Amino acid sequence: MSEQNRLGVFKTYKLYVGGKFPRSESGRVYEVTDSKGQWLANAPQSSRKDARDAVVAARKAFGGWSGATAYNRGQVLYRVAEMLEGRKEQFVREVAASEGLSKSKAAAVVDAAIDRWVWYAGWTDKIGQISGGANPVAGPYLNLSTPEPTGVVAVLAPQKSSFLGLVSVIAPVIATGNTAVVIASADAPLPALSLGEVLATSDLPGGVVNILSGATAELAAPLAAHQDVNAIDLTGAGAELAKELEIAAADNLKRVLRPLAAEADGSDASTDWPAAPGTHRLTAFLETKTVWHPTGALGASGSSY
Repeated sequence: MSEQNRLGVFKTYKLYVGGKFPRSESGRVYEVTDSKGQWLANAPQSSRKDARDAVVAARKAFGGWSGATAYNRGQVLYRVAEMLEGRKEQFVREVAASEGLSKSKAAAVVDAAIDRWVWYAGWTDKIGQISGGANPVAGPYLNLSTPEPTGVVAVLAPQKSSFLGLVSVIAPVIATGNTAVVIASADAPLPALSLGEVLATSDLPGGVVNILSGATAELAAPLAAHQDVNAIDLTGAGAELAKELEIAAADNLKRVLRPLAAEADGSDASTDWPAAPGTHRLTAFLETKTVWHPTGALGASGSSY
C-alpha cells in the first residue's frame, strides 16, 4: 500500500498505575490541544477511584523499593535516562507541541530532562552522607542518625513545564526510596503519559511511580485527604488550591512541600527548571531515624568504642 493511501495509527494515551496501562475507571477522556488550540490527542480523565487505586499500588511497591540498596535505585534511575535517550525524538515532538516550543528549544528541554535523571541517579547513594551522621553526646553512648524515605508521596506536577519540570519533581521522590502518585499537567499531560511507557521498560518496579491525568483539583483533593498518603508536593497547585490541600493534609500530619515563590500561582512560568536543582527536593521527603548505642570498655586500658 502506498504511503498516500495508508491510514495513520493514532496513539491511545493511558494512565500508568501499578506498572500497567489502564484506561480511566470513569471511561472519561478530554481533548488535549497545542498552543494554537489544535487537537493533539484524547487523554484519560482520571477519577477519584483512579487516584485511590494509584495509592494502593504505590503502598504495595513501597516496601520493596525503599528496601532496595541506594546503589540499585541509582542504577534504575540511570536506566530511565538511557531509555529516554533512545526515544528522544518522540519526546521532542510531544514537548514542542505541548509547550509551543520550537524543535530546537524542545530538544534542549528533553536533553535537560535526561540529564536530570542522571543527576538524581548519582545522588541516591550520597544523600545519606549529608543528611545523616554520628552525633556528639555527653555520656557512655553514641547515636547515629540516618535518613529514611517518608512513604507514599502525592506529586502535583508543574502545569507549564510538562516534561523537565515533571522529571524534576518525580526523580528526587523516588531517588530517596519513596513511591509516587503523580498528577500530570492538566493542559499538557502527553509527555507525562509517555514517560510512563519509558518507566515501564526501565527496570522500575510497578507501582513506584503512578501517573494520572485530568483535572488537578479533582484528583488532588482525595490524595491530600487520603490516610495512606504520607506526603504531598504542591508544586502544580495554585495558591488557593494549595491552601485547601495543606489543610486537608494536616489530618494525618502529611509532610507538605509548598510551592516556591515563583510557583505560587501554579503557572511555574518563572521557575528556572533548567538550573541545577540542589538537594532540597531530595531531603523534603526523608525522615531521620536516630539509633542510640551504649559504649563499652575494651580491655585493661579502659579505652572504649
